[in-house]
Amino acid sequence: MDASEALNYIDSMQWFGSKPGLDRIRELLEKLGDPQKRLQFVHIAGTNGKGSCAAMTASVLRKAGYRTGLYTSPYLQRFTERMQVNGRELGEEELIALVERVRPIAEAMADHPTEFEIMTAMAMLWFCEQACDVVVLEVGLGGRLDATNIIDRAACSIIMNIGLDHTAILGDTVEQIAAEKAGIVKPGCPVVLYQQKESVEAVVRAICRERGSALQVADFSQLAPEFDSAEGQVFTYKGQPYAIPLLGAHQLRNAAVVLEAVEVLRRQGWRLPQDAVEHGLYAVSWPARFEIVHDEPTVVVDGGHNPQCAETVAENLLHYFPGQRRVLLLGVLRDKDYPELCRILDPAADAYVCVTPNSERALPAEELAELLRKTGKPVAACGTIPEGVTEALREAGEDGMVCAVGSLYMAGPIRACFGLK
Repeated sequence: MDASEALNYIDSMQWFGSKPGLDRIRELLEKLGDPQKRLQFVHIAGTNGKGSCAAMTASVLRKAGYRTGLYTSPYLQRFTERMQVNGRELGEEELIALVERVRPIAEAMADHPTEFEIMTAMAMLWFCEQACDVVVLEVGLGGRLDATNIIDRAACSIIMNIGLDHTAILGDTVEQIAAEKAGIVKPGCPVVLYQQKESVEAVVRAICRERGSALQVADFSQLAPEFDSAEGQVFTYKGQPYAIPLLGAHQLRNAAVVLEAVEVLRRQGWRLPQDAVEHGLYAVSWPARFEIVHDEPTVVVDGGHNPQCAETVAENLLHYFPGQRRVLLLGVLRDKDYPELCRILDPAADAYVCVTPNSERALPAEELAELLRKTGKPVAACGTIPEGVTEALREAGEDGMVCAVGSLYMAGPIRACFGLK
């Protein structure tokens, strides 16, 4: 087996779809020796911000000297981005070896595991073999029935900002979705919560109380921006100064949650010196989150794909690029609330270029263009993502800017257009 055959096998598992439940992943991991039982975790759920939170948390733990695994999804350009140890991605030979171990067990099971379950089992094996001190584990979908929730305990569970997404699976109110996300709360294990509407916090508080889990809620009133530019941000939280390279006020709130998690871990005896926390936040890298990938004209890539994300992107565009011609390079998935996403983005857009993301669930560019023509602004639909990049740059001109947004499935190919890997 070579790397392409290993990836083709994993891709072929999409046929099994998404089937919530923990029975398959439990059986699969048991037959692999339960590697997850030999690991410690920081487990992160939420609608928005969980990836940024995971990247910041992993960076802090690494700077503190812990051998740190990071499990995230989806990937931008390479499957192996999903699994990292101390910033190193899973290697091709390691990928092949993992597939060769997991495949015969999965194929012998009466109820075949899903693609995400197979990936999660592979990750647990690899992190265990890599002797990770801790794994920062991002939930794939929801929380309660997500494959990552097979773990028995967490050093800290984190619940990020909750909004309406995947409503057909998780529920059609933020309170219902909060209950699903809070399914990652483990009895007696501490929890950190992103500060949000009271009805959502009440759901999480009730679950934590029921499970005897101490809850710490980030206090955004203690968050003070000090400096903000396209190069990064400086802020204080509870009077202590920090700097991050990530852009947008929402990233300050995400960082505040990470800082609360640091305190929770410290209380359990984790050695997290203040300089490691500061250096970890300053050194974090998390591509395609309002990331500037090109200058003259400025090109920003953001993987935002739901109305909550759109609000953040629109706010950032108006804040960082006032008075400039703003061209949105837009591609969306058909099963997202893309009409609402477009409505929220429109005040920050002067023109649109539509493309089709690399996904079977993608909305064709021309269908999206038809919707956007109702705005009365210039709209173009392009056949490929590289053609869309070229057209957006032309439309922006020398003094304008381009923001690619709408789906993480197009963020990787757009970054590749500018030589980023």
